[in-house]
Amino acid sequence: MRAIPRAPGRLPLIGHVVPLLRRPLDFVQSLRSAGDLVRVHLGTLPVYFVTSADLTHELLVTKARHVEKGRFFVRARILIGDSLPTAPAHIHRPHRRLMQPAFHRERIAGYVRVMAARARAMTDAWAPGQTVAVDEELIDFSVGTLAETMFSTDITPAAAESVRRDVPVLLKTAMFRAVTPKLLDRLPIPANRKFDRAAVRLREVIDEVIAAYRKHDETEGEDLLSTLLAARDSDTGEALSDREVRDELVAILFAGTETTASTLAWAFHELAAHPEVENRLLDEIRTVVGDRPVTFEDLPKLEYTDRVVREVSRLHSIPLLMRRVATPVELGGVELPVGTEIAFSLYALHRDPRLYEAPERFDPDRWLPERSEGRPRESYIPFGAGNRKCIGDGFAWTEIVITLATVLARWRMEPLPGHSVREVASAVAHPDRLPMRAVPRAATA
Repeated sequence: MRAIPRAPGRLPLIGHVVPLLRRPLDFVQSLRSAGDLVRVHLGTLPVYFVTSADLTHELLVTKARHVEKGRFFVRARILIGDSLPTAPAHIHRPHRRLMQPAFHRERIAGYVRVMAARARAMTDAWAPGQTVAVDEELIDFSVGTLAETMFSTDITPAAAESVRRDVPVLLKTAMFRAVTPKLLDRLPIPANRKFDRAAVRLREVIDEVIAAYRKHDETEGEDLLSTLLAARDSDTGEALSDREVRDELVAILFAGTETTASTLAWAFHELAAHPEVENRLLDEIRTVVGDRPVTFEDLPKLEYTDRVVREVSRLHSIPLLMRRVATPVELGGVELPVGTEIAFSLYALHRDPRLYEAPERFDPDRWLPERSEGRPRESYIPFGAGNRKCIGDGFAWTEIVITLATVLARWRMEPLPGHSVREVASAVAHPDRLPMRAVPRAATA
């Protein structure tokens, strides 16, 4: 069994926490130069970082039965309990089976009406020449769209406001809590106080909505909450408890908001920097959709749009995910005992020059069949892989394409002169601030 190299820059007691907090995206990319499996220290805790596509596939697929969700999601258990992102295998399997019908293709097709209507409403509210805080606008849009598909019955304004306000607060502190020692969670610093207050409010709001559904016996609807309340395990006949339903809903809001909003924000940023791509995209939207709302049946025909979204999600992926060894496993020629923390970065994987030519370049045509032939399938996994792959991948992808096509048909988003966008790592790699000017499409024709 070979020795595992250690990443350079370790400091006594705090390990590699400083570069992980100061320049996380550069740090995770730098690790591949040290090897396919590299030792990183979070304080005094050793974490074994996987840096190649082959080992990532081995971790997530072929050896998946030996690992469970690691530190990143375990630290979120205070918020989302034993929901799909955090649950051990014996809970994860039956819960995923119960939830899967809510994300079937036919159900997602039903959600498209909500997605398209909300996208149109968002653009209706803009004025020509208005400066739009695109990153903030899309967070509100994503949270609101999720809430409307989760709850078919109107929730109270106070509940809706809590969802819109508290989910972004929780997302902003996710990375910090994952890479710092647990004892820091108890310190009365502003970040911890904001996280704790937001977590309590959000759980209370969802509990109230569930209680209202129970009171009015609303378990026959098409929304996600009705589906979860009515679900029964096909083997045991058991249903989810109200607390389990609450935890799953909070987890979906937590995991599904920033990924969608960030991908859309980066799409507008990249298109503004690459007008030739935007023109091709607009030609396709006009040909396929015309002046009517985008429908579910349009999605397979929006081939170039799909390639654009693929390229955006490749360039701006999740910086850090973790697994924990549940039963002893051999990975990359090294025996890892129970409790070992293993990390991987989709951001670094998707920018690996061993997999992608000119990986920093925005090039949607790299996804043409003739150019992607020979690239291993495991080189691109924006929603993860294996039995822990994100259950909402189809929902998120549909929302992104629908929203992108709806907005671009009406508006061109211009960058503000003199403003530079910085990439920030949290749950996903998102823009720090993205103010853009909304210009009516007719005025640019």
